[in-house]
Amino acid sequence: MPRQRTKWLAAARSPVGACSAALLVLIAALAVAAPLIWGDAAGATDTSAMEQGPSGEHPLGTDSLGRDIFLRVLVATRLSLGLALAATLIGLVVGVLLGTAPSILPRRAGRLVTAAVNIAVAFPALLLALFLAVIFGVGLTGAMLAIGIAGAPSFARLTQTLAASVAGRDFVSAAKVAGVGRVRMLVRHILPNIGEPLVVNATIGAGNALLAFAGLSFLGIGIQAPDYDWGRLLGEGLDRIYTNPASALAPGAAVVIAGLAFNLFGEAAAAVVGSRTAAVRGGAAPPPATPHPATTPAAGASAGTETDADASADRDAPVLAVENLRVAFPHPAGWVTPVRGVSFTVHAGEAVGVVGESGSGKSLTALAVSRLIESPGVVTADRLDFLGTPLLSTPERDLRELLGTSLSMVFQDPMTSFNPTRRIGRQLAEVSEQHQGLSRRAAFDRAVDRLRAVRLPAAERRARQYPQEYSGGMLQRAMIGMGLMGDPRLVVADEPTTALDVTVQRDVLRLLSRVRESRTSALLLISHDLTVVAQTCDRILVMYAGRVVEDLPTAGLKDARHPYTRALLDTVPDMDVDRDRPLAVIPGRPPEPDQVLEGCAFASRCGFASDRCATETPGLAGAGRAHRVACWHPADGPADGVRTHSGATAPDEPFGERT
Repeated sequence: MPRQRTKWLAAARSPVGACSAALLVLIAALAVAAPLIWGDAAGATDTSAMEQGPSGEHPLGTDSLGRDIFLRVLVATRLSLGLALAATLIGLVVGVLLGTAPSILPRRAGRLVTAAVNIAVAFPALLLALFLAVIFGVGLTGAMLAIGIAGAPSFARLTQTLAASVAGRDFVSAAKVAGVGRVRMLVRHILPNIGEPLVVNATIGAGNALLAFAGLSFLGIGIQAPDYDWGRLLGEGLDRIYTNPASALAPGAAVVIAGLAFNLFGEAAAAVVGSRTAAVRGGAAPPPATPHPATTPAAGASAGTETDADASADRDAPVLAVENLRVAFPHPAGWVTPVRGVSFTVHAGEAVGVVGESGSGKSLTALAVSRLIESPGVVTADRLDFLGTPLLSTPERDLRELLGTSLSMVFQDPMTSFNPTRRIGRQLAEVSEQHQGLSRRAAFDRAVDRLRAVRLPAAERRARQYPQEYSGGMLQRAMIGMGLMGDPRLVVADEPTTALDVTVQRDVLRLLSRVRESRTSALLLISHDLTVVAQTCDRILVMYAGRVVEDLPTAGLKDARHPYTRALLDTVPDMDVDRDRPLAVIPGRPPEPDQVLEGCAFASRCGFASDRCATETPGLAGAGRAHRVACWHPADGPADGVRTHSGATAPDEPFGERT
């Protein structure tokens, strides 16, 4: 925050900032003091001094009733400025409500609001104000409502754009997983992050509102006698512009100076907000599902004997069951399906890794099982159950508590995983306040305890800090701590170590392993790093072009049979690699989601492809115990590649609930 204050001070010291600040202070002082000091004198009539020119007694002359024009211009500052600010506030409030309505209302109603805003933006604001002034009636109230509502569409469009940019951030997705409602999401997570740009545009809008008010009063449909503002004074002085030009020039100059002050201040503030923003940063039916080869649920790699039959039955019941999962998005040429018929199960205490090149559908699969695919994306599946609850057919309101307390999401970029406008402790406490009914203090205490549980040093002090004061590794620990605010049965980690150095990667992976072992939680780890997955997970799903091409236990990774899996293994260097030889690569590129054709998607990059591979799509078929492969020509024999071991390094101490 000190850096932000420094930027504001630097902006205030700049020529534009200093000039605008000085003008605004002067105008504000006049608005407060002028009516108190000169109010009576400005309204006093003098029939002996009517329509006089400038003199020592009357610097700008007098009007038709002998009133001092200079004093009237000064006194009119309060009404002119107050009405402009009131109209701007009306426009800002109405615009924010319209701009955020699509996020709260049902989809059809939201589209109607968006269409209405788009139509209103097409009309010039002043023309719209004139039209509304006739509807609301002549006078102060009608002009204020007309100008305020006429400015609302521009604020609504800006709010929609800013909200859409924030809605894609990881901390919003984390709040959705935590079960935060739409209104609470809007008030606590979206609006605070778009407030500064809105305020900056409001300062510029105030200058425009000031000009619009002057225009309406000048035309005689704004302020009515005996009240007066700069526009009304300008209209009165225009009749005598040839005999006393100062009577018209003075109120006109006041409008220009005040409008310039607002616009210059907005420009200076925009430079500060723009640098901060740079640093922080409806449709047809979905495509029909294509036939998918029958598959059998994959068994976990690790098995053990259970003395309690009921406990064994509970463990066999999958925490997450996915069958024929498809994710589709609209495209000018039709629907694109980046995830095409993915099926797998995850049992209690099991760690399942999903690997593949960028664009293989790993992250979309994780987002789909977490209910984070937004419209216009469409998710379909023959089965998508979490703890026995169907995620696609259950209403969102009924799923909120289940996902908020039993599913934890760890995102790829720790720097975008938290709301930068709220303290870490309060963000963690929101889960307990929302779902466990704890008081604000009790929820914060629990958040501090969860931060201690993930071994964050000085947890109580850290809980009162903002995300910007954390390192990447600390933020990942805090994100895992947020998942521990409930009772996570499934932890979905979407490339949680990508942005971290090797040492911090190890600590985060150890922490995830401790969470899984101490709470019998399942882990779904998404990664492009085969070594990370091999050292952490019991079972590995290899994805390519939106499909699972191999499902095998980690202990049997050297027995991988799909050519793509073997190619991934060959690209992993080890200590025995020949330094004189170039690193191994997989030739070619994965197909784009809209360019996947029939047959095996890997055929163009595979040295074993045949004519059958180009025309028929292979389904997952058994290739050994707990091993399935989708290939017409699976390889035999052990593969070279990464050294694997099941499970991460054991923790130094037991991990779990602290009381």
